[in-house]
Amino acid sequence: MSQNDQNRFSDIHDAGLNSQIGEEEKWSDTLRRLAHENRLAVFSAVIILLFILGAVLAPRLTPYSYSEMDLLHRLSPPSRTHLFGTDEGGRDILTRMLYGSRISLLIGVVPTLLSMLLGSFLGIVSGFLGGRIDTLIMRIADIVLALPSMLLAMLMMYMLGDGLINVFLTLTLVNWASVARVIRSETIQLKQNEYVEAARAIGVPGFMIMLRHILPNCLPTFIVLFTLNVPSSILTESSLSFLGLGIQPPGASWGLMINAGRQYLYNAPWLSFIPGAAIMLIVLAFNFLGDGLRDVLDPHQKNQ
Repeated sequence: MSQNDQNRFSDIHDAGLNSQIGEEEKWSDTLRRLAHENRLAVFSAVIILLFILGAVLAPRLTPYSYSEMDLLHRLSPPSRTHLFGTDEGGRDILTRMLYGSRISLLIGVVPTLLSMLLGSFLGIVSGFLGGRIDTLIMRIADIVLALPSMLLAMLMMYMLGDGLINVFLTLTLVNWASVARVIRSETIQLKQNEYVEAARAIGVPGFMIMLRHILPNCLPTFIVLFTLNVPSSILTESSLSFLGLGIQPPGASWGLMINAGRQYLYNAPWLSFIPGAAIMLIVLAFNFLGDGLRDVLDPHQKNQ
């Protein structure tokens, strides 16, 4: 390769890096556009923040214990003393809701983040390297996607047993395949850009190209997928707890609370209605926030 060609490729490579720096500087503009164009997404972000604050400040917001029983006041309706009433064991439902939000949000965020990291890594490697590695990773992903996610999660929880760590592991292994598919498609498009070809031409290792060029440009897709996958994890955990395969008593989980209150639907409907409403609200908030971020980060898709 001549000296002029090397200089040309170096200029294209530097232009790619400069464009990435410019993209980083636009994040603040993106947030301002989100606040201006999609008020519903901003309101959803506020709702999510309130849930997070309630989970963090739970001990300061309520004088009751989430596990201490008071059988003399069991199944009490909402009142000044107990704003959301009490359950079959006389426990304050508001307190259990606050502590339950810790588990539900934790299970929504941590397994989603782990599955996003695993799926993104495999998707980038698959799309960038191609060949047999691409075929192997995608066939494994096809097998995972071919199985009903809820059935697969139930099977894994049955084999692994109860416990928070097992829930994390189950949801991570169930959700990584769809992420890998999307990131692989994004990587195949990105690796055709001139700055990626220039980096290859001047001898930049493939690992550094994936780390410095492919991964930063997949970040908007990563963020949107994260906000859209968190409610899926929350719903899956709630379903598992409802079926008795997730969090176990005396732990506080919204799905577990719905399951415990289903036998009192006629004389104490608040036992299941309140945690059900909380699940609906947090899922809608994450979905609206994800839609808003997608519209801002991908205006072309919004126009479509």
